[in-house]
Amino acid sequence: QLQLVESGGGLVQPGGSLRLSCAASEPAFGYYAIGWFRQAPGKEREGVSCINRRATSTYYADSVKGRFTISRDNAKKMVYLQMNNLHAEDTAVYYCNADGYWGQGTQVTVSS
Repeated sequence: QLQLVESGGGLVQPGGSLRLSCAASEPAFGYYAIGWFRQAPGKEREGVSCINRRATSTYYADSVKGRFTISRDNAKKMVYLQMNNLHAEDTAVYYCNADGYWGQGTQVTVSS
């Protein structure tokens, strides 16, 4: 069973940056497209970004386009989400997903 562990969240001021990481337990990770999702308090979980298995195609939600960059290293079984110019509205728990498997999430708080 694939296990995913997110890390890299924290408290950052508006305009700041964070890099989230998603570590997978199995080499089969490389066969899956990977998505980053987030859930803010009182809101539904929403898709933020995703990347196909060969990193040849990416998707970004309009709200993060131009500020977030997704990447992956299949050899290391890792996916990253570089988040720049963070806004208060980016505050949420961020999750990675592969083939229906979810990590436990990492909290991102953007506040002055």
